[in-house]
Amino acid sequence: MTRGLSLRKLGARNRNSSSNGGESEARATADEEEEEDVERESVPDRWDVVGLGQAMVDFSGTVDDEFLARLGLEKGTRKVVNHEERGRVLQAMDGCSYKAAAGGSLSNTLVALARLGREDHGSAPLNVAMTGSIGSDLLGGFYRSKLRRANVSFLSEAIENGTTGTVIVLTTPDAQRTMLSYQGTSSVVNYNSLLASAVAKSKILIVEGYLFEFHDTIKTIAKACQDARKNGALVAVTASDVSCIKRHYDNFWEIIKSYADIIFGSSSEARAFCDHSSDESPVSAARYLSHYVPLIFITDGPKGSYIGVKGEATHIPPSPCVPIDTCGAGDAYASGILYGILRGLPDLKGMGDLAARVAAVVVGQQGTRLKVPDASDIAQSLAFQMEKSAVEVLT
Repeated sequence: MTRGLSLRKLGARNRNSSSNGGESEARATADEEEEEDVERESVPDRWDVVGLGQAMVDFSGTVDDEFLARLGLEKGTRKVVNHEERGRVLQAMDGCSYKAAAGGSLSNTLVALARLGREDHGSAPLNVAMTGSIGSDLLGGFYRSKLRRANVSFLSEAIENGTTGTVIVLTTPDAQRTMLSYQGTSSVVNYNSLLASAVAKSKILIVEGYLFEFHDTIKTIAKACQDARKNGALVAVTASDVSCIKRHYDNFWEIIKSYADIIFGSSSEARAFCDHSSDESPVSAARYLSHYVPLIFITDGPKGSYIGVKGEATHIPPSPCVPIDTCGAGDAYASGILYGILRGLPDLKGMGDLAARVAAVVVGQQGTRLKVPDASDIAQSLAFQMEKSAVEVLT
């Protein structure tokens, strides 16, 4: 059981609490997530990737049906909760078995990318950063520290007196998950000088689709994309969620048509972008979207993935694995594509195969994060293949 981060203490904190001394306590938590020992302090001249997304701390706990009944929670549902409801659940979880992590779909991708680019296999380590919104509370310090220990810099300053967003996942013995989301500060991401500076110095800007849920944040997305393109960066957008796409269809398409170079999404998300029915092939979606965006990457579970370019779609077979946990597969796939782009893979088929391998490794384990030894093996293998190909060309 994780004891370094007191849920009772967190649940009791009010909106005006500060993070004085909080970061050191948060850093002591043991959430069973593998971390690097090195923390990167210097700011590079240029970021390889800057992510714009939701900064949410994930609490994953194992509870019984009685726990849910006592709190009046319906099993298997997803619910948005307010500050007081979150505090009540966190206090009740104190004493349960749980893990805490700097969560979110985008953070999964960025951590995997940083781990793939961590060691020097003939190239300099990648500089990876995330921007978003955290509060000046204990959880905000925890989130920043966790990413930093994974060699992902969190560039945004904490919002004074703000409360960091959380997602509480309560799993019962029958494997059903009850999810409680508290947005906190994550719903407001302002385009300030720090974000503008990071975007101006990035090679790739990747925007998390969940941010489209918040009206004011759409303005930030548009400004960031505009500045990224003006400074020569590629712009990638993750689809994130079918219901999110349907609710904010016009906003997504405004960004996609005006700025996007890359789209990441599942087959169902791609169909939602195209307004296709559920029985339409993801091949059709890949072809359709590629008329508007240069590179389309669509994952289709055990069937593999598809890359859409100039009205054509290439199928990428899945990498062999024994599935254990499919959560985070798409995030891992995106990290493989970004890594292939940054390391200069010459063909899209090779890039897709690399991404499929990264996804397969994550699917074959418990948890959503690519582990350091696996990342190192993949990076070494890619470096060897590229070196071999270069030699063959010369001879």
